[in-house]
Amino acid sequence: MQYGKRALAHLRLELPLQVLMSNAGFYIGTLDEEGPASRESVEYYPSRELAQQALDNGTWSQREY
Repeated sequence: MQYGKRALAHLRLELPLQVLMSNAGFYIGTLDEEGPASRESVEYYPSRELAQQALDNGTWSQREY
């Protein structure tokens, strides 16, 4: 399982990466019990499927943390 580096650096939480949705599109990020915690990917994707493929294949870019 992969964990969010930004979530760990800024929130001190080890949260698993997953595909999330915003008004800008789908992205790779983390959730905590209150909702979205961090956006980890630089990219936004037009579909959940493309974002999941990027996560599964490691073809996404980590945002600076």
